[in-house]
Amino acid sequence: MRDKNATKAFYINKLGFAEISDYGDYLLIKKDNIEIHFFEFKELDPKENYGQVYIRTNDIDNLYQSLLDNNINIHSNAPLQTKPWGQKEFALLDPDSNLLTFGQSV
Repeated sequence: MRDKNATKAFYINKLGFAEISDYGDYLLIKKDNIEIHFFEFKELDPKENYGQVYIRTNDIDNLYQSLLDNNINIHSNAPLQTKPWGQKEFALLDPDSNLLTFGQSV
């Protein structure tokens, strides 16, 4: 993360995560059984960031709709769709261009 406040605002206020701990340059958040750890990286160039996380869910349709209802931008190349590898997926980018892909087995 480049800016802890921006990261918190996105994950907590928009995606519904809760803060576990804030250790200065290290942030831990959690939602349901998902825990994500962030470290400060002020020099990160979002245009060159290739960070990504795959999050499995059991209710992808409702999750997708709730994000749309809350005006969360879904990645333009990754709307909800069933993939040839047997997963229903969609993706979005956080403020630092970390790719978050959400998937559910079909």
